[in-house]
Amino acid sequence: MTDAALMKPPTTSLVVRFANRFGLEPSRMMGTLKATCFKTEEPVSDEQMASLLIVAEQYNLNPFTRELFAFVDKKSGGIVPYVSVDGWSRIVNEHPQFDGMDFASDDPLKCTCTMYRKDRAHPITITEYLAECKRGSSAWSLTPRRMLRHRAMTQAARYAFGFALYDEEEARTVVQLGQVERVEPASATAAAVRSVLAPLLPVEEQPEVEPPPRSLASWMDEVIHAANADDAALVVDEARGALQQPELAELGTAYRTKWQPQE
Repeated sequence: MTDAALMKPPTTSLVVRFANRFGLEPSRMMGTLKATCFKTEEPVSDEQMASLLIVAEQYNLNPFTRELFAFVDKKSGGIVPYVSVDGWSRIVNEHPQFDGMDFASDDPLKCTCTMYRKDRAHPITITEYLAECKRGSSAWSLTPRRMLRHRAMTQAARYAFGFALYDEEEARTVVQLGQVERVEPASATAAAVRSVLAPLLPVEEQPEVEPPPRSLASWMDEVIHAANADDAALVVDEARGALQQPELAELGTAYRTKWQPQE
């Protein structure tokens, strides 16, 4: 995959194309990905799903094999996609300019990754330090050297190939710091998602919403400002099914006062 291919913009057939890649029905694919790829208990919107599909297509990642996930920020409605170490390893190995990598991890407090490109005279060398990377998770406690090696590899890949991606811990930090960009609901890709799925999903019947009851004051105002006595009488007749007897009596008094004054 070339660098230009990574930046290729998605087309409006994104959902269908992605579903065809795995031989799935679009609606079933969307439901499965929403349930498995997002680290949230809240409903996932089409806009958020579209954002994840764009990343998956641009980098040829497979969400079904746990290569791609996303966190959701409840405040902004945005998402932070992140790639598992398996996903990082695959996109590095599939890059046409990748020419191997070496690790130096004799020191348990640091790990160095050297990554080579076929079109570069000098390799990229990145060192990551345990003191700066270690988190309180069980993975860091049980296998700190492996986790440090993963971090060194992903950082070297970012510098060597310009991958604009996060790993899980970086994505979690972005969400916690509140740096998530809002997902715009008017995006063309999200509209394409809805247009593709609409014929495939069951139509939900919307409950009828009854208008709020009118106040006595509004009925009186309509009676008093009616064009003539006949129109005012129609308003009073209509109010019989909406007002209680005491309020209806007040409305009748207002009608007589305005339109049947005593001589």
